Amino acid sequence: MAEPHLRAADSDRAAVASTLGHAMSEGRLTVAEYDDRLARAYAARTFGELAELTADLPSTTPRPAPVRSAHPAPVCGSRGSGRLHDVQWGSWGSTAVIVLLIWAVSSLASRELLYFWPFWVIVPWGAFLLMGQLAGGGHGGGRDRRSVEGS
Repeated sequence: MAEPHLRAADSDRAAVASTLGHAMSEGRLTVAEYDDRLARAYAARTFGELAELTADLPSTTPRPAPVRSAHPAPVCGSRGSGRLHDVQWGSWGSTAVIVLLIWAVSSLASRELLYFWPFWVIVPWGAFLLMGQLAGGGHGGGRDRRSVEGS
């Protein structure tokens, strides 16, 4: 930072505010400390006043970018699609139970058998999932990114 007696600009105050925000999100400052320091940052006139606000915080050095894998992640429907199908069928099953319970409670409350509307939720969704599974994995058609990018 520049000499402590020099006047700070709005951009300098905003940079300190950003640093304080990162420190709070990392758990280095409590919300109360952050609020106090933020108010002082926007009221600061000199670089010295701004430096005091971040003096006890570690310097923010850029973190290295995550290493990209040599093998791209599979697209839906390629390797690992069994777990995807389990999640999809699980969502379908839990939704089916919920709509059936709503229909059953409504029928019991009205003391008559109501129109079976859960059919329109359960059957089309289940048919769509079944067709996707039978077609070999749904969305990706069994291809991974290498075959898509190469074409």
